[in-house]
Amino acid sequence: MALALAVSAPTLAADLPSPPPEIGGSVRGDGYPVQDITFPNGVRGKPGLVYEEPVGYRALTLDLYLPPRTLPRPAKGFPLVVYIHGGAFLVGDLRRNDPFVDFPAVLASLSARGYAVASVSYRLSGEATFPAAIQDVKAAIRWLRARAPHYDIDPGRVMTWGASAGGNLAGLAAVSCRAPRLEPPSTDASVSDCVQGSIAWYGVFDIATLAAQSRQENGSWRDVPDAPEYRMLGCYAESCRGGQIAAASAVSYVTAKSPPMLLIVGAEDKTVPYHQTLEMANRLKANGVPYELIVIPDVDHGFVGKTAGKTREANLQALEATFRLIDKVMNRVQ
Repeated sequence: MALALAVSAPTLAADLPSPPPEIGGSVRGDGYPVQDITFPNGVRGKPGLVYEEPVGYRALTLDLYLPPRTLPRPAKGFPLVVYIHGGAFLVGDLRRNDPFVDFPAVLASLSARGYAVASVSYRLSGEATFPAAIQDVKAAIRWLRARAPHYDIDPGRVMTWGASAGGNLAGLAAVSCRAPRLEPPSTDASVSDCVQGSIAWYGVFDIATLAAQSRQENGSWRDVPDAPEYRMLGCYAESCRGGQIAAASAVSYVTAKSPPMLLIVGAEDKTVPYHQTLEMANRLKANGVPYELIVIPDVDHGFVGKTAGKTREANLQALEATFRLIDKVMNRVQ
């Protein structure tokens, strides 16, 4: 079985699956139902589940990957991993993470290890500004928890995982459980939005320091009103009032009770300066929160290196570390 990266045709690690059938279809069941699929490794895919319908916006969906029926069901159900895509808060797709050719195959390979995996969509900055996206992520977590018996999910074992803008949202969701300002307005508050761990690939963690770090690395392109983080916030620098920048930054919420985290970044990242990840690691360390930091040398944003081989190697290193951390945290929390 193989997992393909855009930069490489050869077969990779043996425990990763062959590409699955195309996922597609309508998000609704009103005459054009989406068909569930079965991946080559036995993982069951339920695409396009509507988890939230914000008034005045498009319906928000998630793809759910469930373990093969041959895997014994744990007493409390399978742990849940919520994946959040990147795209500078501007674009992105719950079925893509470049340079992986077939990201659903990656998520299915994780599910095959005994996890329910949800890849979620959220409102982008052209649709709604902060706190819309993080509210959507929290709404998805609550939606899945509320339906845990139906999908054989253990509601007590939930992790977030995201890349780039998704890394911001994954980290923010992890450290801000029950934060009133980020509360999803139309969900049942009696259902927890807290998670037991998180993984962030090359994420944004402190918007207040991002522009200065970017100037230090590659000029001042982020210090403009049209920068992705300001478009997400709906304000620019000093015009952001009421602690809005801090409220959108994971570093603001870290306490000794924050869940364990894995932070991975490329040492040559110029799109989101790797100092953002170091800053988050230092904040976790200062509060005594278990964490792991991996800085991959010679790769930029997306773990893209100067050669196809380096890109492939870096992405697989990050993926292996991610799966290892998920196994560690989910096996510990019972």
